[in-house]
Amino acid sequence: MQKPSSRLALVAAGVTVVLWASAFVSIRSAGAAYSPGALALGRLLSGVLVLGAVLLVRREGLPPRAAWPGIAVSGLLWFGVYMVVLNWGEQEVDAGTAAMVVNVGPILIALLGARFLGESLPPRLLAGMAVSFAGAVTVGLSMSRGSAGGHASVLGVALCLLAAVAYAGGVVAQKPALAHGSALQVTTFGCLVGAVACLPFAGQLAGEVGRAPLSATLNMVYLGVFPTALAFTTWAYALARTTAGRMGATTYAVPALVVLLAWAFLGELPGPLTLAGGALCLAGVAVSRSRPRSRSSAAGAAESA
Repeated sequence: MQKPSSRLALVAAGVTVVLWASAFVSIRSAGAAYSPGALALGRLLSGVLVLGAVLLVRREGLPPRAAWPGIAVSGLLWFGVYMVVLNWGEQEVDAGTAAMVVNVGPILIALLGARFLGESLPPRLLAGMAVSFAGAVTVGLSMSRGSAGGHASVLGVALCLLAAVAYAGGVVAQKPALAHGSALQVTTFGCLVGAVACLPFAGQLAGEVGRAPLSATLNMVYLGVFPTALAFTTWAYALARTTAGRMGATTYAVPALVVLLAWAFLGELPGPLTLAGGALCLAGVAVSRSRPRSRSSAAGAAESA
């Protein structure tokens, strides 16, 4: 039977996955009016305002000194480099190719977690990641072939691969910080570090916000409030209670949910191959997060049978 904290961590991970999936729909809309750096800065500033207000209300204050190295590295890599590079990459390649390349990230997280955090690589995690990665590749290829404007430049693929590396490095750096600071503290100041790193794009943001349609600006604010402020906090809460490898594998559910959200909000009807790939993604997540049955449980089940 799962402990209440384990159930809460699973719910938090689920909230993160759903909101991160919704971000792909919003980025597609806001990205038509905002350049990659300006969109990242606007998103991060919105997130910092919300997170800062919550931090003040809860009176959590500054994180301990021991948490700052992880906060600084994750803020630069994940909140800064990842967001800018992913926004840029999605302007150079179609969504399917981007999803396929970025989903190298969970594999890198597991490998880096084993190398730098001493985490194990249990067979179920490796098997689940293999199944989910096959699903992500299937979704990516099916969406690319089904898109009339599908294209994949070398620059775009390289940018998405860089985004995956920054994402993985940020997660592994964040994990030790959560041993010293709360999920809210680590997320708030990580977001602040990312926003400061993106300040060189302030001029672009100031110029583009006056020309952008209201819908694009609202999507940018939505990205800051929900997929950033809320989702990164629930991610940090869950990450503090499990391994980086298992949390990374959970994000393989994102491509499947993106397919469903694009179907619901953009009217993009997925084909059979896309649906099959989404099902593989979800199946792999289920395998990676499952736990082997204990011998006592297996013996009890055999006796009851």
